[in-house]
Amino acid sequence: MPPPTTRLPALGAALVLLAAGLATAVAAPAPASAATLQCGVDYSVNDWGSGFTANVKVTNLGTAPVNGWTLGYAYTGNQTLSGTGWNGTWSQSGKTVTVTAPAWATTIPAGGNATAGANFAYSGTNTAPTAFTVNGTPCTGAHQPPITTLTSPAPGASYQAGAAVPLAATATASDGATIGKVEFYDDTILLATDTTAPYSFSWTGAASGSHSVHAKAYDSTGASSESAPAGITVAAGPSVSATPASLSVTQGGTGSIAVKLSAQPSADVTVTTARTSGNTGLSVSGGASLTFTPATWATAQTVTVAADAASTGSATFTATAGGHTAATVTVTELAAGTGVYNDRFLQLYAKLKDPANGYFSPEGIPYHSVETLLVEAPDHGHQTTSEAYSYLLWLEAQYGRISKDWSKFNAAWTLMETYMIPTHADQPTNGSYNASKPATYAPEMPLPSDYPAPLNTSVTAGQDPLAAELAGAYGTSDIYGMHWLQDVDNVYGYGNAPGKCEAGPGDTGPSYINTYQRGAQESVWETVPQPTCDRFAYGGRNGYLDLFVKDSSYAKQWKFTDAPDADARAVQAAYWADTWAKAQGNGGQVAATVAKAGKMGDYLRYSFFDKYFKKIGNCVGAATCPAGTGKDSSHYLLSWYYAWGGAYDTSAGWAWRIGDGAAHGGYQNPMAAYALVNDPALAPKSATGKADWATSLTRQVEFVQWLQSSEGAIAGGATNSWEGSYATPPAGTPTFYGMYYDEAPVYHDPPSNQWFGFQTWGLERVAEYYYASGDAKAKAVLDKWVTWALGKTTFNADGTYRIPSTLSWSGKPDTWNAAAPGANTGLHVSVVDYTNDVGVAGSYAKLLSYYAAKSGNAAAKSAAQKLLDGMWSHHQDAKGISVPETRTDYSRFKDAVSVPSGWTGTMPNGDPVNANSTFLSIRSFYRNDPDFAKVQAYLDGGPAPVFSYHRFWAQADVATAMATYGELFG
Repeated sequence: MPPPTTRLPALGAALVLLAAGLATAVAAPAPASAATLQCGVDYSVNDWGSGFTANVKVTNLGTAPVNGWTLGYAYTGNQTLSGTGWNGTWSQSGKTVTVTAPAWATTIPAGGNATAGANFAYSGTNTAPTAFTVNGTPCTGAHQPPITTLTSPAPGASYQAGAAVPLAATATASDGATIGKVEFYDDTILLATDTTAPYSFSWTGAASGSHSVHAKAYDSTGASSESAPAGITVAAGPSVSATPASLSVTQGGTGSIAVKLSAQPSADVTVTTARTSGNTGLSVSGGASLTFTPATWATAQTVTVAADAASTGSATFTATAGGHTAATVTVTELAAGTGVYNDRFLQLYAKLKDPANGYFSPEGIPYHSVETLLVEAPDHGHQTTSEAYSYLLWLEAQYGRISKDWSKFNAAWTLMETYMIPTHADQPTNGSYNASKPATYAPEMPLPSDYPAPLNTSVTAGQDPLAAELAGAYGTSDIYGMHWLQDVDNVYGYGNAPGKCEAGPGDTGPSYINTYQRGAQESVWETVPQPTCDRFAYGGRNGYLDLFVKDSSYAKQWKFTDAPDADARAVQAAYWADTWAKAQGNGGQVAATVAKAGKMGDYLRYSFFDKYFKKIGNCVGAATCPAGTGKDSSHYLLSWYYAWGGAYDTSAGWAWRIGDGAAHGGYQNPMAAYALVNDPALAPKSATGKADWATSLTRQVEFVQWLQSSEGAIAGGATNSWEGSYATPPAGTPTFYGMYYDEAPVYHDPPSNQWFGFQTWGLERVAEYYYASGDAKAKAVLDKWVTWALGKTTFNADGTYRIPSTLSWSGKPDTWNAAAPGANTGLHVSVVDYTNDVGVAGSYAKLLSYYAAKSGNAAAKSAAQKLLDGMWSHHQDAKGISVPETRTDYSRFKDAVSVPSGWTGTMPNGDPVNANSTFLSIRSFYRNDPDFAKVQAYLDGGPAPVFSYHRFWAQADVATAMATYGELFG
């Protein structure tokens, strides 16, 4: 079985929706007629000194299709073809290279292009070819970017700190252009610009550690290209060593730092250690000045740090010596009785924040995982989700509770607001939104191959009752919610950074993207990624829109989708931050941030509404199900998504919004609802926001009650739109306030209710709510669930554990009766297999801790502790907590992606998108991933690859579980 974290979270089947009247007329092209072949060829390389990858793009500049194509060109040096190449048949005779169209893509339509690539070896000079032919016809009209090669430093070179790093590059322009400038970069940081050959720069002051340097050349036409990067190391040179890097000291206690030198000195060296910033309650009480001789330099000596009786918070201590690189240690003073589990939290927190471990981008954005090769819900490890931002908030809230330093919690919200909540520039036409006509109806279809889905203007959508209220409360028509998915390193190359629209592959920083768009059966392996702001720069002639929606014409547009469970988790974290800060007398430090959480909760109500604001209950037939008015289109549950979009052209005058009629049991968050109702600091500003959340709180608890199986586990969910098209459900389908029971709401590959993690995520929130409120209904659900879950959990004598992984379901719940809920004797769950997954175990332990603290259940408390101790003792590594995962699902790298026959387009990197596309073919960047060799070996018939992943959400779940247990039980 695949590991449980291959589940699809956050977005399932959100569609690209177009507002009524949005499409601007697009003139149809004139019929093609016989014409002389006209072509252009773009040639670029990725050169590493002894070899290179040649990438060619053949563009049909004529008015008729090119049926069958053969590209020819010649080198002037000793470049020699290595291997077979891709996206075409490559061959070489002497210096002449020939590329023939692959059998699956023989035609290049008028205005279209085809791309291919191959690897070559060479020595000496790698001069680019200057003449190309297609089917024997010389090609003109397509300008080739310059060829850029970094000649210094050599990959793998090492330099001493303080020494100059020599940077040098060659750059050759094509098509008669000249080189205008060459830039040198350290990762994304511009170091220098040289406008005169030979292009070079002497880099001094490089910080010790690992660096990735590259050159970028621009020619006189504005075209540019980057060299292959070179990874180098700047050694610290003689330095002071101080361990550990972080240390916790209890009030009135002391802690020790081990200090020594990194290299033998020629004379005695004195190391002085002192507090250089932070908490003044911490000080050096011993070893402030230590002497190391040429004989004792490697023998550690002790610096003692003492804590006073009243202070809390962190401080930086710096150990310095003449001629040596200083060492710093972060010391945190803990309140008396903090205990071992809070200390474990701080140790994990330090690992997450250690730049060497790679959890964060240069902007400070948490990656989905440290590892880049990871496909589950995000299709690349260095994407991120709104889920990850919400976990960062939770992590920083717990850090504030322990350290009394709330600056990091506030900074995490600012980070989220900066990069994951679309700015006005990203959603510029909300002012044209018509709340009486929220969106044009398009049915969801059973299979990806059924798309594009037709727009149907004859179906009447209901009225949006929130738009005017929210605009009046907050003075803007913009939506204050997180988009769900972000390409942090711009790997795809859309360049949709906040405030930008399709800036392209050369842009740096995070880029908004979308993936899932085509019904419940679309898995991550079948998605076609696309930009949130689609100006038709990539994809086909209509960008990507006509893959998803069928219309007579298409308009350039922006679109965003919110994952409500992540926004609710952000509200949840803000509630605890407010509660803990006030208990410390520091409520004012977080007040402004907490108020923003209330604002987010106000907008989160869009997830309460049917997708097209249809009336809730027995809603069958898109044309006949009544359009909603007021709040009768609200089910008051956290649905799978809400979405909004509009015209890119600010003069076009349209925008749209949708909710979602499908709700999953694992998405509910009664804790967030409780916070928005009961904490004045989180109070929504709108007129009806608090009342809506009060209704939602009751409805969510009832929903979980309704979905509880005979054994105790929570089943799938319900929908107001059967099959996403208001179809007629099977006779006898149970209902919840008129919504139909759906065993696997939203997605089916894999089924959305089979992952045990949705049990722990959803019930953890119920447990927090029970802990905060004492609600007897919540306790009854937890009593039954905990009994079932503990009965399926194994603790071994050595401290290891096994918890459920995959669940199987049968039967149905009783139709809901609020006055006399049924026992659901016909709804059953069974456990298919088991796991030691650390993220789920962390969430499970947190759930058990809150439940045990309120109920006094000793078995739950003991199980929580055993889970935490088992992970700590058996699954720690240098980067956090992790276990090996065998990824048999990676056979799906070769899965076909459904693209309509005749549809052609390209990804920003030139990967073709057509009826023959696969998951890997439109993500060719994966072939360059350092871990891809393991996947390729599996695809070639070898064993399934094994990875130990460090997902940010999982690390945060474990860390906050440690902190929760420490808070509740000392």
